[in-house]
Amino acid sequence: MNKIQNSMRQQGLVRPADGGILGGVCAGLGRRFGVDPWPARILFVLILMLVPGSQLLVYPLLWVLMPRETQSVAA
Repeated sequence: MNKIQNSMRQQGLVRPADGGILGGVCAGLGRRFGVDPWPARILFVLILMLVPGSQLLVYPLLWVLMPRETQSVAA
């Protein structure tokens, strides 16, 4: 699982430490693709509605696989 999370982290696909509503998945996807969080959430829901039941699998899977953003500590 660390290999998958490191790969996602290298691609800039991380859940933000702040600004997420449920798990930060849509906010992370929006940040990665240059979209504000709310339009990203709406687009995510619309895409998942194309395949009924997929939201029950995709969102939790991304929540587990997407690493949490690390905050650098300022000295």
